[in-house]
Amino acid sequence: MKNGVDLRLDHKIIAEIIEPGSRVLDLGCGEGELLKFLTTERSIEGFGIEIDENAIYKCVEKGLSVSHEDIDSGLKDYPENFFDYVILNQTMQQVKNPKKAIHRALKIGKRVIVGFPNFCHIVARFQISVLGIVPVTHSLPYNWYDTPNIHFLSIRDFTRFCKKEKIKIERKFFLGKARRVYILPNTFAYNAIFVIKQS
Repeated sequence: MKNGVDLRLDHKIIAEIIEPGSRVLDLGCGEGELLKFLTTERSIEGFGIEIDENAIYKCVEKGLSVSHEDIDSGLKDYPENFFDYVILNQTMQQVKNPKKAIHRALKIGKRVIVGFPNFCHIVARFQISVLGIVPVTHSLPYNWYDTPNIHFLSIRDFTRFCKKEKIKIERKFFLGKARRVYILPNTFAYNAIFVIKQS
């Protein structure tokens, strides 16, 4: 809690990662809560990309610079290493081609912060294996028929992806509902945040 702003746990961690004065692009920035906090409290030069028009109006009301674009096609106009950080938080699982989006983000950003819900959390595993239903959890709150997610991955999946694609993992954070998880994160973490860069 800072200056009356109550940040989500993942936003707090991202805010701690990003150095003051950085140039930041937030992909799928939503209504701009994180971007506004970073601009105000970390003195960043912030930009956003968002596809939802109503969310963009909220960003504009906050005084943020946000483009109405699709992540799958909206990264081609930026030069290499233009941003210090590119944020892909809780959006990667919703893009059509996450591999392409990540590699493009790595070209335009010196570092990329990737956050996603862990599909292999123990609650999800229980719901699939014992109850025989598509999981609904704290980090995956949607039913099968209304979920925006089109890709489901685990912490282990993403780690293997980075190894295969020769992407360097600099830092990683695993999150429960209210605090960080340090033991067996692929089983007990609801969400993960990775800081990655080109090898």
